[in-house]
Amino acid sequence: MKTALILSGGGARAAYQVGVLQALADVLPDSCENPFPIICGTSAGAINALAIAAHKGNFKSAVNALAYMWQNLDIGQVYLHGWSDIFKGLGYLGLSLFNEGMGRRRPLSLLDNAPLWNLLGSKINFENINHSIDSGKLLAVSVSAMGYTSGHSVSFFQGDPMLQGWSRYRRSGVATQLRLEHLLASSAIPTIFPAVRINREYFGDGALRQLAPISPALHLGADALFVVGVSGNRSAPKANRRVPHRHSPSMGQIIGHLFNSAFVDALEGDLEHMQRMNELLKLIPEDVRMREGILLRPVDNMVISPSYPIDGIAGRNVRYLPKSLRFFLRAIGATAKGGGATAASYLLFSNEFITELMALGREDTLAEADNIRAFFAK
Repeated sequence: MKTALILSGGGARAAYQVGVLQALADVLPDSCENPFPIICGTSAGAINALAIAAHKGNFKSAVNALAYMWQNLDIGQVYLHGWSDIFKGLGYLGLSLFNEGMGRRRPLSLLDNAPLWNLLGSKINFENINHSIDSGKLLAVSVSAMGYTSGHSVSFFQGDPMLQGWSRYRRSGVATQLRLEHLLASSAIPTIFPAVRINREYFGDGALRQLAPISPALHLGADALFVVGVSGNRSAPKANRRVPHRHSPSMGQIIGHLFNSAFVDALEGDLEHMQRMNELLKLIPEDVRMREGILLRPVDNMVISPSYPIDGIAGRNVRYLPKSLRFFLRAIGATAKGGGATAASYLLFSNEFITELMALGREDTLAEADNIRAFFAK
């Protein structure tokens, strides 16, 4: 059985995924070289995906190296956050109004993520991916990004030469040698980080326009899926429960919902669709499906997602952001009081927030230890 690891996007929220992977490495036998021959990541999840795929050691050592990087992460290693940097970003956005909404010297963004380029360039050895593929340890690794010109979600993948690309409605798969540009393009949160040019087109965050987040793994040959989400909808209030409003929506609250619609909703919708398809296909005997030429098949899957709302954790940790960014976020209501802590959570690369998310990821995964063992024993 070829099991794919699917890591969704979410900026700093992706620290939760690292905690899940740490616990998973503890639950699985130490002899396990790599439980995931197929690895697919989007946005910040792409960073975690490639860090695992490009590591020379076994799964446990790869996860430990990834965890070490996150545990020692500083906001300044992700983006420039001085007062002058914040006002420079705001200035670029303002000046773009006099240039038909376009940046003059670089693509528009509020923040400069040059430090992230340096960090990932020094931490991820892309040449190791070919070694893992040639040795049979890895079948394929994929990162998704959105083309600003075409509006297509493109899954750039590197894998076995026998794998073919694909083309569907507003989404495609392209075989290529993965580079740092693909990784930074996939994690370029719109308006926050600059778009990245790959060949003839600029690309941004892979969660945008991603209609079917699960499909890259299936196209690459996955028989089963292990999905790590970053939403707290497992513990969210039921839809019929009305939450009293204290004020009209702040700008931060609106931005938070826009981010969630890109980073969370598509994955959850795709998972729900897959579950329903599985239920329908199980009603049709396999011999009947074969006789009638029905190529669809049930896909075994397991999902780990936060048992506690990440927004609540973010609201407690906004105070650890640099004063410059905290001032800006407070101004737009991206705080617990303003109802926009969701927006802040995507930029909260503080050690306190990361540590809490990683601990939650470990806790949620260990609670499913028996189910995990059963899942991988199939």
